[in-house]
Amino acid sequence: MNTPCDIPALQLSERSFGLLRSLFEKETGIHLRGEKRHLVIGRLQRRLEQRGLHDFESYCALLQQPHETQERQHLIDALTTHETYFFREPAHFQHLREQALPNLETRPLRIWSAASSSGEEAYSLAMTLADTLGPDGWEVFASDVSACSVWQAIQGLYPQQRLDNMPKGYLKRFCRRGQGVYTGQMLIHADLRARVNFFRHNLLADDNKLGEFAVVFLRNALIYFDATRRGQIIGKVVRHLRPGGYLYLGQSESFSEPLTSLEYLGGSIYRRPSCPAIARST
Repeated sequence: MNTPCDIPALQLSERSFGLLRSLFEKETGIHLRGEKRHLVIGRLQRRLEQRGLHDFESYCALLQQPHETQERQHLIDALTTHETYFFREPAHFQHLREQALPNLETRPLRIWSAASSSGEEAYSLAMTLADTLGPDGWEVFASDVSACSVWQAIQGLYPQQRLDNMPKGYLKRFCRRGQGVYTGQMLIHADLRARVNFFRHNLLADDNKLGEFAVVFLRNALIYFDATRRGQIIGKVVRHLRPGGYLYLGQSESFSEPLTSLEYLGGSIYRRPSCPAIARST
């Protein structure tokens, strides 16, 4: 006989799937397509077991309770994508080092890794800045809608995998190899971790406290939003990009909305003109 937490293959009804999709979209702005049903089952079944629930109908009822704020955050953590690795799309880091940084003279240089997931991109930026500019005159801010991802990023502890794109010597300079129970892992040096400010942030939210940034990396996140929300997000991000600043989007992303306020430099790299008159669409 099954115990309450011993749940065989769960079924997700159309009604419950609709409720989960609606709640997830309300919290994140991301629309889950119909073919994601099995993904939802796979990622949430463990959570149902932890809460001692028999079915998704009970879980949906739980999520709608006003006091279950933390459970709604668990839903976001489970269903958001955390696929990332160090120095992903290395051409962007090369451009940052060789083209953008020499043109950005104001200090401190503020850089924002938006939708930073578990932090690999943010630490890649910090390594690039430390190597190019030295230990002073720059700050990295990194945000994600997932509280779990933000917590993981703050720890700075990662499996020693998928490091093929990391520049030679960076692993030794900026990381410590794990030993004993931490064999196969690496820890970002404490001084570098201290230079990256991680926080939870919804890209669709207004936050005037963010201030202006000289560089924004917003990569491989827009593909999860519809055209209307993509436009809203880009508009909000550009408002935080100072004149002359650079915006890096994912190289695999394509969308029809023109970024009319930005100058396209190629390779999914944009620049906010110092003079609006020279802006041109993609």
